[in-house]
Amino acid sequence: MSKKPDRLRVAAWVSWDWASAAFNAVVTTFVFSVYITKEELFGESANTSLGWVMAVAGIVVALIAPALGQATDRSGKRRKLITVTTMTVIVATGCLAFVKPEHGYLWLGLALLAIGNIAFEIGSVVYNAMVSDVSTPATVGRISGIGWGAGYIGGIILMLILFLGFIGPEVGWFGVTTENGMNVRVAMIGCAIWTFIFSLPLMLTAKDLAPRNTHHLGIKDAYRELARSLARLWRVDRPLLWFLISSAIYRDGLAGVFSFGGVLAGRAFGFSDELVIVFGLLANLVAGIATISFGYLDDRLGARPVILFCLVSMVSLGLIVFFFAHVGPIIFWVFGLALCVFVGPVQSASRTYLARIIPPGEEGEIFGLYATTGRAVSFLAPFMYSTAITIGATQLDIPKSEAAHFGILGIALVLGLGLVTFLLVRRPEEAAEQVTQLKDEGLA
Repeated sequence: MSKKPDRLRVAAWVSWDWASAAFNAVVTTFVFSVYITKEELFGESANTSLGWVMAVAGIVVALIAPALGQATDRSGKRRKLITVTTMTVIVATGCLAFVKPEHGYLWLGLALLAIGNIAFEIGSVVYNAMVSDVSTPATVGRISGIGWGAGYIGGIILMLILFLGFIGPEVGWFGVTTENGMNVRVAMIGCAIWTFIFSLPLMLTAKDLAPRNTHHLGIKDAYRELARSLARLWRVDRPLLWFLISSAIYRDGLAGVFSFGGVLAGRAFGFSDELVIVFGLLANLVAGIATISFGYLDDRLGARPVILFCLVSMVSLGLIVFFFAHVGPIIFWVFGLALCVFVGPVQSASRTYLARIIPPGEEGEIFGLYATTGRAVSFLAPFMYSTAITIGATQLDIPKSEAAHFGILGIALVLGLGLVTFLLVRRPEEAAEQVTQLKDEGLA
């Protein structure tokens, strides 16, 4: 009989996802990113500049993740890495309060967003790997789903607090007004406090692993080790390698949906700041409910059908939003919200799909590769987002602000490419048979 998950450890693990709502939902999606892309405050190029900067941040993560991943895997110091990265996110978020609504502050805001994103993504490496520590094979789907769902529900509660306290009223709590962007800037301090409080349980209770090797690897050595790991997977577990590549592509598309969802609502469909918040609340609500619900389906049907169904739905909905954008905001209200339903389930199912097919004893290494391959293309969705807008504006000979809806086409293309590559991934049972055969032949 498999051991039941420790509820306190699960709660601490889930709490980190709840804490991440501040950065994921408020900072990068529905509040600060919308604030910093306002043309009247930060200039016409602010929207595309956000895409380029986030693309650069993705490249930075891809460059440093292998070295950090190898160092953490060898030293076993999970607690230290997740503490340092989480505290970096908290500080970067709090410093966003200094970004005044003036063109000269654009690059300060974008730089802080990039730093926070880099730290958050690296911390997520450790967090995702812990799912196997706090669950059993029979419960990994629902626990993973609860974690993702908690993040979305936390986003709802935090946005409600910030909306009622600072963003919505003319005069909010402590006399905060909209003058000089203070309502948004003070909200960033609230996000930093939220992140600290709810990430503290995991930072205090995360357990280190027994060190495998205390020898320090430099950047070059880390990449050599990465290359050896990929070469080994190519020889003995090619389906797993294809999944890493495929999931890297479509996960970046998923990140693009929420990273630019609020910006698209405001810039492409004319949502006011208040409506963007309302849309964000509804988006997190439907995403949270769907993610938790699909987690139970994951345990019953398997992760593969969940991933396929969600990706097909998202590509279809994204194309509808693009081709019918001329209809007006109602298109984004209906189909944009529908698109958000499937983001969390795919993320959660991908994590459990990998957890189920990893050979025993290789969880740390493979989840490190999962993060590294994902970050290797983390520039793709921001790049395609900004590129699509630029090409659309050029071809139609219109300002970039009027071509903002082309951004969704760029993201849909990334999701579509991820879907096609995932169709080439063998089913887990087929993959297991191939590995067994290779081992029998002495090739593993």
